[in-house]
Amino acid sequence: MAEARSIVPLFHADAIRRAEKPLLEVGEPLMRRAAAALAAIAHAELESAGEQIPSGTHVRRPRVLILAGPGDNGGDALYAAVELTDEADVDVLLVSDRFHEAAFAAAIGVGVRRVEMSAARDSASQYTLILDGIVGIGASAALRGTAREAVRVLRPLVESAETSVIAVDLPSGVDPDTGAHDDVVLPACVTVTFGGVKAGLIGGDGAPVAGRVILVDLGLDLPPDDAVGSGEISGIVTG
Repeated sequence: MAEARSIVPLFHADAIRRAEKPLLEVGEPLMRRAAAALAAIAHAELESAGEQIPSGTHVRRPRVLILAGPGDNGGDALYAAVELTDEADVDVLLVSDRFHEAAFAAAIGVGVRRVEMSAARDSASQYTLILDGIVGIGASAALRGTAREAVRVLRPLVESAETSVIAVDLPSGVDPDTGAHDDVVLPACVTVTFGGVKAGLIGGDGAPVAGRVILVDLGLDLPPDDAVGSGEISGIVTG
């Protein structure tokens, strides 16, 4: 996927939520639009990984792991998984008893396989790509419980295997406004952020774990006066 660097305004999470509200109230399918854009970017990452394999090498189908939490980011990741099954074997690890049931059912219906923590840990080095959809802008504290354990276990295995990570909206555990986080975060090669660029992804402690930032423009009405600064990102796509 071609990317052209852009200077864009940065926003706090509250401004993004205010801008989303009127579209959600009229039934605009923001989640499905976001998921389609996320899937396209994931496809490009898988394609790039395939191009780096030497010619003539026997290649299995790539494997993808979805980390799905209880909020909209988990739903985004699960709906994106639906569109990846033609080219990859896709597993999902639910890190909460709550999850987006419709998105989960859609994923399971096309062959996505639910796995438990032990299976995800044992297979960590085999995943070509991980989609981090644990938490989003609704969370500003460090990860807790099963989500924290999943990231703590997977991070060293992912880093040693050079598995690519796509953060869904922002790396889970990163404060969307400040970028603050502890050491239990999956560093992303790319963050696919929706609607507007969160200030915590640019500069400060958030930038090193966000990787390349790609904005999915969902047509939100974000007043310029709500911006808290500006920053450079890797590209903008329309969702």
